[in-house]
Amino acid sequence: MKGKIKFAVVGCGHIGKRHAEMVVRNEESELVALIDIKPQSELGIEKYNVPLFNSIDDFLNSGIECDVINIASPNGFHAEQSLKCLDAKKHIVVEKPIALSKLDAEKVIFKALHAHKHVFAVMQNRYSPPSVWIKELIESEKLGKIYMVQLNCYWNRDDRYYKKESWHGKKDLDGGTLYTQFSHFIDIMYWLFGDIQNIQAKFNDFNHATLTDFEDSGFVSFDFVNGGMGALNYSTSVWNQNLESSMTIIAENGSVKIGGQYMNEVEYCHIKDYEMPVLAPTNPGNDYGAYKGSAANHHYVIENVVDVLKGRAPITTNALEGLKVVDIIERIYNLK
Repeated sequence: MKGKIKFAVVGCGHIGKRHAEMVVRNEESELVALIDIKPQSELGIEKYNVPLFNSIDDFLNSGIECDVINIASPNGFHAEQSLKCLDAKKHIVVEKPIALSKLDAEKVIFKALHAHKHVFAVMQNRYSPPSVWIKELIESEKLGKIYMVQLNCYWNRDDRYYKKESWHGKKDLDGGTLYTQFSHFIDIMYWLFGDIQNIQAKFNDFNHATLTDFEDSGFVSFDFVNGGMGALNYSTSVWNQNLESSMTIIAENGSVKIGGQYMNEVEYCHIKDYEMPVLAPTNPGNDYGAYKGSAANHHYVIENVVDVLKGRAPITTNALEGLKVVDIIERIYNLK
């Protein structure tokens, strides 16, 4: 593509506005429209000075030229809206998760293949310096055989987050704790170590019975198809504030732990004949009022979209990887 890449964003909540902001800041992209069912007066989007449409159909019928549509609506709408945009022959950027079922994710991929359009799955934590470093380390095979991987995700989500008027916590729109809170970390695990099998799980709902339609905590164990065993321990029942998101790797030639609130710090690295490099600082987390979300790396997502459409780079997170994250979560939840 020549000239600026034209973007529209569906959903003007915290994440949608972040997409819009990153598009505006990118010199090779242009924001042409925003789409949300709420009136402009409730959205705080005046600064973008672009038309606001009440639906994707209204936007598509407007005749405004557009190359890419970013879908940042509630999770339960992702697949349906992706299919509509692909039908209109638009590339799409889809916030995690790309769907709430493997079947719906497959429908999106099938449609994209037939429309000859790209699906960019948003997993921006891959861009954080510790993630880039650990990926290179795993691929170098300096750790040798992987023995054990433990993923701990302990966050706070309470009535400040699960508000009655919000889609958060509603089964059909949210999907569950693993989809909305922790799919980023499952993506990192899959990216590093591949698929899982022999899954066993235990779930509980400690303090969200009046707030959500699903569990707030779980213990999950499994084997990696490529060898080694793993565990995912997660909860949103932590009091008042996030505790950590961490990954500990025990391997043949050493051990590594990445921690912090969103796996943004290397806390331990002891590997045979290896000296750890100095990493660039990680961007601070997205701050949604009382809540910290994932690492604030959406600008890398937009840069990758532009690079791909201009023929300069491959997709960082493709649709098949987005599907595998949905598949893993669905298989875990099917054990309930």
